[in-house]
Amino acid sequence: MATIIDLFKDYLLKEKNYSLHTVGAYENDLLSFQSFNEGNFGEESIVNANYGQIRSWIVFLVDEGLVAATVNRKIASLKAFYKFLLKTKQIEVNPLLKHKSLKASKVLQIPFSEKEVTQVMAQVEGVDGFEMLRNKAIINLFYGTGIRRAELIELKVVDVDFSNNTLKVLGKRNKERIVPLLPIVKEELVRYSNERACLEVVEDIDFFFLTKKGLKLNNSFVYRLINSYFSTASEKVKKSPHILRHTFATHLLNNGADLNSVKELLGHSSLASTQVYTHSSLSELKKVYEKSHPRNKK
Repeated sequence: MATIIDLFKDYLLKEKNYSLHTVGAYENDLLSFQSFNEGNFGEESIVNANYGQIRSWIVFLVDEGLVAATVNRKIASLKAFYKFLLKTKQIEVNPLLKHKSLKASKVLQIPFSEKEVTQVMAQVEGVDGFEMLRNKAIINLFYGTGIRRAELIELKVVDVDFSNNTLKVLGKRNKERIVPLLPIVKEELVRYSNERACLEVVEDIDFFFLTKKGLKLNNSFVYRLINSYFSTASEKVKKSPHILRHTFATHLLNNGADLNSVKELLGHSSLASTQVYTHSSLSELKKVYEKSHPRNKK
């Protein structure tokens, strides 16, 4: 028999069109709270949990060392769950109705410089073999298209169109978009694809990027891959696939791309999401402004 969490997952997938990755994150947060609730209050169900119990969980999470942004994300999962319970008349009052999010300090997302990217590309130049060609293809695809980590992991073989030099990407809330491939990126994908075809065992045959055992990649694998390569070229604190996506957008803007075009390439639903990348381009913009404005010429 389906549990209330199972019904909530179906709602997110079928009515809200959330991705499997997002739904999985929501489920993990709910199960985490359910385990805490049972261990501390002896209640198996979280349907009728009160704010005091939720507050205790928040304190526990903070004591465990989780940053405010992470705690807020977990509480957002609970908020969505209790809104669903209200909508389906499982409860009459939302226990999080008056909850205020924890104040999170904004972490500046610093993109890699063009020099740092060039250094990493030099590391994978002239490589051979399945794993090295796969790694090179992944780095090139992230920097050449700005796709998200989840989008890369979920990329199917049928989504890669070499004849038209495009990818069909399934983004957030199951929104599809077509992403163009630069010739150099296509070249690396073709080289990897040829090696992929020689794998003796392939279990997850539909997925484009695989481990050497023929299995679909996971989040931690892709994070470790990017972190490992960029750790040799950059001293920045964050060296993740998301920073590489940030780098893609910033470098495009620095080199004259307009904001709307970058928005479409990134798969953002609004310009507001894309505008965060303009902050990183401000120093470059100042240089162009000072160099080009007639009043600044001597």
